[in-house]
Amino acid sequence: MNTIIVGTQWGDEGKGKIIDILSDRADYIVRFQGGSNAGHTVVVGGREYIFHLIPSGILHRGKICCIGNGVVVDPAVLIKEIKDLSSSNININRRLKISSLAHIILPYHKILDQLREIKRTNKIGTTNRGIGPCYADKISRCGIRIIDLLDRGVFRDKLKDNLREKNEILKKVYGHRGFQFKEIYKEYLNYARVLSPYICNTQLLINEAIDNKKDILFEGAQGTFLDIDFGTYPFVTSSSATAGGACIGTGVSPVKIDKVVGVAKVYTTRVGEGPFPVEFPPVFAKYMRNKGNEFGATTGRPRRCGWFDAVMVREAILLNGISELAITKLDILDGLKTIKVCIAYKYKGKLFKEFPYGLEMLEKVKPVYKEIAGWDKTIGKIRRYRDLPLNAKAYLSLLGDILDAKIALISVGSSREDTILA
Repeated sequence: MNTIIVGTQWGDEGKGKIIDILSDRADYIVRFQGGSNAGHTVVVGGREYIFHLIPSGILHRGKICCIGNGVVVDPAVLIKEIKDLSSSNININRRLKISSLAHIILPYHKILDQLREIKRTNKIGTTNRGIGPCYADKISRCGIRIIDLLDRGVFRDKLKDNLREKNEILKKVYGHRGFQFKEIYKEYLNYARVLSPYICNTQLLINEAIDNKKDILFEGAQGTFLDIDFGTYPFVTSSSATAGGACIGTGVSPVKIDKVVGVAKVYTTRVGEGPFPVEFPPVFAKYMRNKGNEFGATTGRPRRCGWFDAVMVREAILLNGISELAITKLDILDGLKTIKVCIAYKYKGKLFKEFPYGLEMLEKVKPVYKEIAGWDKTIGKIRRYRDLPLNAKAYLSLLGDILDAKIALISVGSSREDTILA
């Protein structure tokens, strides 16, 4: 079974835990897009692991974990993750594979990311990790790939070429002093030496595994509405975060995909700028943020919080071809007297049940809510669906009906064990 995992909201849906759970049944786990702007959190045995580049399935023994060609790699971040795993006695030798075709993030990407954001009138809310400028270079055909690092001459020529252009931009547009060739060249050749044992032709590796009837789990980062095409543009990431990105970012044909699983949190969050129709009022937002520990795994930034938006999740199901849903953080709703679900938007007196992509309209729509009673019982220790409070089951049933999707898994806590199979 070849399965894609995608987020159905603005990221931070709890994909790390779901990927970790489903990895138990997979042979290969493949990250297909994004970069170190992602943060997947997994709790095992009371210990928290945060992954920015390495697939979350690495915590399972014997699993092969691949970083696909669609990922942009910050070598320093990746090497730190490798060292952190080694210090935790997690052996990744022969288990971690890095696509030779993945593009690398360089120091000028990070600086350009920061300086562009400072100059913007309308801020994007970037993580300043250099992700956007690296993808921009990829599309502009001046990017540097991991395979280029392995050839000193090729890397030297490409880096010199890029620095001539980047330093001109940095100095004349932003007043930055620019970068020295020798310093970057030496630093990145050292990264190449450390990473070379993991670098391979991942598209061949994965396709051969599929031919040999291995189970592949494709790991998405961010979420559907941060997708470069279908997200709330321009407040999006720079890669294809929908299921289609799994094929582009790994070299696996769409005809080889069997299933797409969507992950949705029982309320909605987003980090950074952009429209957010269902956002909570400030006082309640602070309460839910603290209760749900809604702070970015990558940046530590507080997440904006709001009610579950069924309009956007329905659109995500359509765009991704989602057949099953994993619902996370149900336990965070414990103790609420009433719970709201956005079922439509109102704009200029008209009712809209489809997701509007016009930015001005999305900023001005008013959510139409269906309200149901909450529950007093603490559900974090419950492991069977039938043992959930009646109102919790009613809430899940409501979501299933509105979304017309099967809820296959329910998370009631951060650990692997805090999970209910529906």
